[in-house]
Amino acid sequence: MGAVDVERGPGAEWDFAGPVEAAGLGATIIGYRDVGGVGVDLRVAGTAAVTVVIEFGGRGLIVDDAVGRRTLGGFVVGLPIEPMRVRGERAACIEVRLSPTQAYSLLGVAPGDLGREVVDLEELWGARARRLRERLASAETWDERFAVTKSFLAQCDTAALAPDPEVLAGWHRILLSHGQVRIGALAESVGWSHKRLLGRFESQIGLTPKRAAMLVRFRYAVDGLLAGLPAADVAADCGYTDQAHLCRDVSIFADQPPRVLTTHYLPAIAKYRYRAWGNFSNTG
Repeated sequence: MGAVDVERGPGAEWDFAGPVEAAGLGATIIGYRDVGGVGVDLRVAGTAAVTVVIEFGGRGLIVDDAVGRRTLGGFVVGLPIEPMRVRGERAACIEVRLSPTQAYSLLGVAPGDLGREVVDLEELWGARARRLRERLASAETWDERFAVTKSFLAQCDTAALAPDPEVLAGWHRILLSHGQVRIGALAESVGWSHKRLLGRFESQIGLTPKRAAMLVRFRYAVDGLLAGLPAADVAADCGYTDQAHLCRDVSIFADQPPRVLTTHYLPAIAKYRYRAWGNFSNTG
């Protein structure tokens, strides 16, 4: 296995590594450690992937989400996640993003069952989650940590647990259109009724087709906003009716208006994560 990309944040406060692909698993992995003692404080919005975070520094992460505040050693969030806040001191994390079409086989639970709040990793993997954290903590390099994570995911993989081909086709079309697709046309393209597509899609992906399209379009809009483009131009490029329509969707998924989203996107760890996940190809 070749060496992964590693860099240090401003003032050597953060140690970053990745992204690396977990070949054949529809997963991408990054890693980061707070080596300067600055603490992590992230406000997290929805994305078009299932996210797994594993803290191996021994302190855990404080998560504020729809059900309150908890300290967790690791967690999973699905596509329906509502805006949340994650904090920690001297955090050391492996973060994995999975295509929702692969998440069922790797997590052992359908994305539709993850719900709108954070799921404790030990609820899904039990003692295996604790052993994974221990192995990551004892590893000395990012190469080793990524190898441990890939091996663990490969052992979890249950290929029989996969979405229907029609759901896969619908998800791919939503991604390729950047969320600009009519649901009636989507159902017709896969040969299903609107009702059947809605039910199967939500249970196997985690969102209804309409909500999934809204989320994918929102993420492309975020790219434009963080690139410094005017909100009116982003709204037009992403197929929103007008700027007010864009603002409503940003408020739904990020719980803040576009202006705040751009002016407060400052922490080094947030910038790194955004840049790293810009390479995430969620087409599985």
